[in-house]
Amino acid sequence: MLPEFKNEAFTDFSIPENKTAMETALNSVRKELGKRYPVVIGGRAIMEGDTFKSVNPANYNQLVGEFTKGTKDHADLAIKTAAEVFEEWRSVPAYERARYLLKAAAIMRRRKYELAAWMVFETSKSWSEADGDMAEAIDFLEFYAREMMRISEPQPVVGYTGEENELYYIPLGVIAVIPPWNFPCAILVGMTSAAIVSGNTVVLKPASTAPTIGFKFFEIMEEAGLPAGVLNFLPGPGGAIGDTIVDHPKTRLIAFTGSMEIGLRIHERAAKLNSGQIWIKRTILEMGGKDFIMVDETADIDAAAEGIVAAAYGFQGQKCSACSRAIVQEDIYDELLEKVAEHARKIKVGEPDNPKHFMGAVIDQAAHDKILEYIEIGKKEGTLVLGGGKGSKGGWFIEPTIFSDIKPDDRLAQEEIFGPVLAFIKFKDFDEGIRIANGTMFGLTGALFSRNRSRLERGRAELHTGNLYLNRKCTGALVGVQPFGGFNMSGTDSKAGGRDYLLLFTQGKSVCERF
Repeated sequence: MLPEFKNEAFTDFSIPENKTAMETALNSVRKELGKRYPVVIGGRAIMEGDTFKSVNPANYNQLVGEFTKGTKDHADLAIKTAAEVFEEWRSVPAYERARYLLKAAAIMRRRKYELAAWMVFETSKSWSEADGDMAEAIDFLEFYAREMMRISEPQPVVGYTGEENELYYIPLGVIAVIPPWNFPCAILVGMTSAAIVSGNTVVLKPASTAPTIGFKFFEIMEEAGLPAGVLNFLPGPGGAIGDTIVDHPKTRLIAFTGSMEIGLRIHERAAKLNSGQIWIKRTILEMGGKDFIMVDETADIDAAAEGIVAAAYGFQGQKCSACSRAIVQEDIYDELLEKVAEHARKIKVGEPDNPKHFMGAVIDQAAHDKILEYIEIGKKEGTLVLGGGKGSKGGWFIEPTIFSDIKPDDRLAQEEIFGPVLAFIKFKDFDEGIRIANGTMFGLTGALFSRNRSRLERGRAELHTGNLYLNRKCTGALVGVQPFGGFNMSGTDSKAGGRDYLLLFTQGKSVCERF
């Protein structure tokens, strides 16, 4: 009997054995850096053609991997292959498909330190952030395997005399999976495994700034015995291959996590009917956020300060759920600002293979330059309280930064920065605080710190975010515990890690037989 789902435990690196295991993994991965990786379609590795490089953001002269650059022809072949393989894979029993995921989870658990080490180098994640990414990936595999088993059982329908009626869920077809670089294992694994276990085939286009961990997952699925062509690995630039896999008439669904701009572009292109297409394409879009932690005058200020710092600066603020707005009641504004600044001053920034460094580098030069531009905007809109500068040379480092006196309609309060920049915003009464919190085009995550029960209840009802947290930070959703997805321009609210997520990758079929 399969045990009930339980979230993967985070690694305690204060335990000497765990610390040694991570150091060993980092040393092992260092020896593997710089290797060449292929496009893989239908089980065939393709090395020919142009290449692109993945580098370490914290040491941009260090090559992590070199990848075959997928082309339009590769994309067409990958879709064609996936469509052909789908005709067999769709008939594989749900329990059998689920066991591929369970096997992959076991392999991933055994290789957890190694895979976390790859993320330390490729995306500049700290040890704890990389470990959390791994735990979430394992959770997705374990949770979706069980969910497929559950929804494959007979679904309840109302009985009708003289007939047998049933409802069951069947797969869609070829799924294009386009994951982000910031959770290069967890989100990639989540979207891909959901598509596969639901009976679909996948063309996976990993983020060009973090493709290595995607290839490692591809290898794990091969080791788990997944038939060739169910998962196809297609690295390369979005312009060349992204449009092809989105537009292709054989593509049935596009699962995307990334920026609002790209998500809306995918949604628009997917809505167009292409020659030979016989269905309306679906999209699952997880996009941006302008997330907040709201603190009223009754709150535990120390707890709020710790929550704000953790949510604002974990992984350099490069999470769609990161706290970029601290919305604070005026009576405690100065005190909380001082406490947050005090905590943030203690943050150590540097290469994250050193466990003493809480923050690594931002992902690439484009992100680095964009964040610095926003810091200059912040200097005009508010008061620079902390940071605002670059870190050490050789990597794309930025100091943890705080601005006070930001107004609700300022650019720093409205636009997604995706970096370690926090805007402090003041409110007078609770009504104004809610208006400010809800006053952006996004609606992904938010938090409210308060000891006032009526305000907590108002927050439940009135704060318009897909994931709301009361008296805790606004990051760190757990699979199965806090299904994740946002409102408004934050996406389609697909609720990854929830009990209805796999239904997005299937279609319900009702069958009636009259006797």
